[in-house]
Amino acid sequence: MNYATIKYCDIANGVGVRTSLFVSGCRLHCKNCFNEEAWSFSAGKPFTQETEEEILSSLAAPYVDGLSVLGGEPTEPENAAALAPFLERVRATYPEKNIWMYSGRTWEQLTGSGDHASPDMDRILACLNVLVDGPFVQELHDITLRFRGSSNQRLIDVPATLATGKVTIWEDDPQFAQHAWA
Repeated sequence: MNYATIKYCDIANGVGVRTSLFVSGCRLHCKNCFNEEAWSFSAGKPFTQETEEEILSSLAAPYVDGLSVLGGEPTEPENAAALAPFLERVRATYPEKNIWMYSGRTWEQLTGSGDHASPDMDRILACLNVLVDGPFVQELHDITLRFRGSSNQRLIDVPATLATGKVTIWEDDPQFAQHAWA
């Protein structure tokens, strides 16, 4: 797997201060994607053991709330195979940190009999706190949405969804959930 970039002290891709890993490779090619340069699987640099160590080290800081994984597309089979053991390692090392992942695919595509369900995806989902799912749709673009670009995208509370078998939407801090931009 390659990665396009890593952002340390990111505040845009999940709650609080985060380390954000942008993997390379995406077959979805959403119109007006914010990260088109990461569509190529060869973009960026190889995701090595040294890269893993750098990310793990960044998560040790007490002010860092967690890890976000974006793309490209993290759920492409090539990426999922590398991310599953890495995210298990993050979860084991920092159980108190939260892990978010962004995917252009839906929960239904990634689970059960979905076309991108796999043992690697099951392992990844078991590590996540929040999955932001669904493709970016330009016609549904809304700058007032927190942590997503278009209104079709959902912020899924993964542990609650796995426990109940029913998609459960993540609940934001009430201060932000009630905020209106107008």
